[in-house]
Amino acid sequence: MTDTAEEVSRIGSRWQPGPDGLLLDVRDLQVEFRTREGVAKAINGVDFDLYEGQTLAILGESGSGKSVTAQAIMGILDSPPGFVTGGTVEYCGTDLLKLPESRRRTVRGPEISMIFQDALSALNPVFPVGWQIAEMFRKHRGMNRSDAMREAVRLMERVQIPGAQQRAKAYPHQFSGGMRQRIMIAMAIALDPAILIADEPTTALDVTVQAQIMQLLADLQDERKMGLILITHDLGVVADVADRIAVMYAGRIVEQADVFDLYANPGHPYTKGLLESIPRVDLKGQELSAIGGLPPNLLAIPPGCPFHPRCRYAQDVCKDGAPPPLREVGRNRYAACHFAEDVLREGAHQ
Repeated sequence: MTDTAEEVSRIGSRWQPGPDGLLLDVRDLQVEFRTREGVAKAINGVDFDLYEGQTLAILGESGSGKSVTAQAIMGILDSPPGFVTGGTVEYCGTDLLKLPESRRRTVRGPEISMIFQDALSALNPVFPVGWQIAEMFRKHRGMNRSDAMREAVRLMERVQIPGAQQRAKAYPHQFSGGMRQRIMIAMAIALDPAILIADEPTTALDVTVQAQIMQLLADLQDERKMGLILITHDLGVVADVADRIAVMYAGRIVEQADVFDLYANPGHPYTKGLLESIPRVDLKGQELSAIGGLPPNLLAIPPGCPFHPRCRYAQDVCKDGAPPPLREVGRNRYAACHFAEDVLREGAHQ
C-alpha cells in the first residue's frame, strides 16, 4: 500500500488497473447510521471486487444495504448520520477512504460515476438538461460554454435522445421517465469513467423502456470497457446483463457467484427464496412462493445468522454467536450459510 502523499500524487492522471484488470477492491466495509433511536448497522463487512468490462449485480430487498454500499464507495454518505466505520475501498490500488475530500472529488465523476435511481429528483429542475450535462465538461475539463454544450448534445445523441440539439434546451419535467434516465446516463458517462454504478436504473419504467435502458448500458460498457455495478431488487433485470451477482441481506453479502451458477442453483436460502418468488411462464396457475416474515430491524439485528427467523433450514447453530462467514462452497462461488452445501444438493436434485 502506498502512503497518502504517493496516493494523492497519482490523482489527476488516468489511474491504471492492476495487471489482472482489477479496478475496485472492497474489503470489510462497514457503515452505521447514528440516530436518536440508536445505531443502525447498515453495512456489516461487505467484500467484493470489480474488473474491467465486468458487470457485478448487487441484489436484495429494500433496506438490505445496496444503495448505502454505493454511496460509501462514492463518498456521498450524508454524515451525520452516516459514518464509514471500517474497511477499505481500493480503486486501482489506492484506498479512497484515506483520501482527503478535496482529492476524493477528483475521483468522483472522472473515475467513478453514478446513475441515481430517481432521475427527476437528481436533476436540477431550474436548468436545461443540456446545461447540466455541459457543466461536467466546464468544471472538470475547463471547456468554454460553446464547446461544453457541443459535447452535451453529442452525448444526448449517443444515449438516443431524438432531436438532441433542440431538446438540450428543455427542462427535466419536459421529458418522460425513460428520457430522463437517459439524460442521467449521459451525465454519468460524460467524463469517461472507469467504473459506473447504476442504482436502480430501471425503477418506475415500463418493461419495454427497461430493456432499452439495460441494452444502452451494455452497449456503453462494451464501447468503454467500464466496470459496471448494477444495484437492483429485480432479479429479472440482471439475468441477461450481469457476469457476477452479489446478494445482500441485512447489510451483508450472503451469496456471491457467477450469474449462471446462481440462477441455476442458489447456495443460500435467501437467494433460493428470492428466485422462487419470481413468476414463471411454465408454472402458470400455481401459487407463487414468498419469503415469510420481514427483514430485521438494523437497530437490533438478531444474533447468529440475520436470516434465521425467516429461514426454513435454520437450526440451533444459526441462532447464536457470530453470523456465518462468506465462505467458498463451490468453484468461484461463496455463501454465508452453515448449510449451503445442503441447499446446493437439494437444488441439484430438483
